[in-house]
Amino acid sequence: MMLRTRGLYRSVCAEADKTVEHQRKHRRLTWIFPIGGLLALLWFLLRVIPKPSRATYPCQRAAFPLASGFVIWLAGAIGSVAAFRRARRCLVQSRYVLCAALLAVGIGSLWLAQSFTSEEIVFAQEPVANSPIGNAKGLHPGRVVWVHDPDATDWQGAGNGHWWESSHTDQVVVDEMMGRAIRALSGEAADAAGWDSLFKHFNKARGRGVVGYKPGEKIVVKVNFVGCIRIWQGDSVASVEGYNLRSVDYMNTSPQVIIALLRQLVNTVGVAQANITVGDTLCYFPNEFYEMCHDKFPDVRYLEYLGKFGRTAAKLSSVPFYWSTPDAEGKTTDYVPESYVRADYLINLANLKSHNDMAGITLCAKNHYGSLVRKPARTQEYFDMHKDLPRNKPGMGHYRPLVDLMGHKQLGGKTLLYLIDGLYAGKHAKERAPRRWNTSPFNDDWTSSLFASQDPVAIDSVGFDFLWTEWDDAPHWSGTNDYLVEAALANDPPSGTFYDPDHEGNVTRLPSLGVHEHWNNPADKQYSRNSGRAEGIELVKLTAAASGVVSVAASPGVR
Repeated sequence: MMLRTRGLYRSVCAEADKTVEHQRKHRRLTWIFPIGGLLALLWFLLRVIPKPSRATYPCQRAAFPLASGFVIWLAGAIGSVAAFRRARRCLVQSRYVLCAALLAVGIGSLWLAQSFTSEEIVFAQEPVANSPIGNAKGLHPGRVVWVHDPDATDWQGAGNGHWWESSHTDQVVVDEMMGRAIRALSGEAADAAGWDSLFKHFNKARGRGVVGYKPGEKIVVKVNFVGCIRIWQGDSVASVEGYNLRSVDYMNTSPQVIIALLRQLVNTVGVAQANITVGDTLCYFPNEFYEMCHDKFPDVRYLEYLGKFGRTAAKLSSVPFYWSTPDAEGKTTDYVPESYVRADYLINLANLKSHNDMAGITLCAKNHYGSLVRKPARTQEYFDMHKDLPRNKPGMGHYRPLVDLMGHKQLGGKTLLYLIDGLYAGKHAKERAPRRWNTSPFNDDWTSSLFASQDPVAIDSVGFDFLWTEWDDAPHWSGTNDYLVEAALANDPPSGTFYDPDHEGNVTRLPSLGVHEHWNNPADKQYSRNSGRAEGIELVKLTAAASGVVSVAASPGVR
């Protein structure tokens, strides 16, 4: 006998076997929360009771929600059992009013316990390979360069100093990685010619003519220093020691990559140091990184939240930023930082991380959550930038604030180059130090990588594929890559949103912001242009092989 279910024929016996096995798995899974909650509670108490100040430590802040949820669940479970037993005795004694009240208490306690165990994270289906959408951007449309050199990193982990120290991250190797990325992205044989080609293409695309960099033009480099976030802690910093790193091994943008980029801009492009601003508007520029950069480039403007001890304070301009959602109505208007408005170009220098709080991943687009000089989370006045992230709003076809950030003319509209610092990848904010990766070619080593592109959607699409392959948690949340689909189809997005973050003059919808697709498989890492198609992404892989350069595809002009 056969039954038809959802268009597929299954035998009764096979279906029964699956049901029994599912029930067994479900029974085993029901013990995960109580056991995990008990362990979190014990860990929290053992650490915090001897020293209460430890309650502010990141690991304790992560354990507290699970521990407190377990306590509430336990209280609800015990309360419901006690109430039901008392109600039964009252029923026998014909005390019906008290019996009904106790039943209500028992049901309420049971609901309270269940409410702390019923939340489910929705996970996405396996991405469809090589189905590009959107319009590719860049001098070589859709090109993403991936430079991988294990010699760049030599850190043995905790107890062996810190990953950002010069003895553990080789500046010479990182400098060469940056040069190789520029040459491969442009298709030129020399760094100077490469930069000139990138500037000329970018200026032509913006309607400024086929012109390269001109002396006096300003450049802002947006890094990701979320491990040094200051805006949460207020303004009081009594001495320069208050700018020392707190989470000393957190995966901030590395000083070596910053220095490599500054050397290219100053020594190769010819940008005056005083015309370069580098930093993160929500964070402090930590002493350890500041000293490394400032010693080599003393006249660069180091941007941060407070602007103390030689740094430059982030200030707002009069240029508004609008969110393309009715939820932003009535909220305080956001404004773009003054340094961004004054700049002629931006360089988006992000990190290779998953985002285990809200977003699933955090790459170039999410880097701009630190570009508005205010808390991205819910406040009394401003639009909550977190409410539409996939942890809160799973699934596809939703409004995504990241698209507005990618498309605003003073942010994405000025971005000449997108970079992802992948020397040390990690999980934000779940962990405070990077992780070695198991997937090939990393093979239980640091990622030791640098990514570059002129297409904001393509570079984050590649980063997504890497993160999806390595980890099976946050990158797999349903909706993690929804912002990439929305951005690629911003002119006609699945959500139906009228993306218009500038909202001035003749109001028009954003065009496609780039091209999105997924690679064919983790082993080959082939995108559509790698197979000769005239659409999609082209991933160019540069390794530290003896031959010097290995390309995923036979791409014309790659050197």
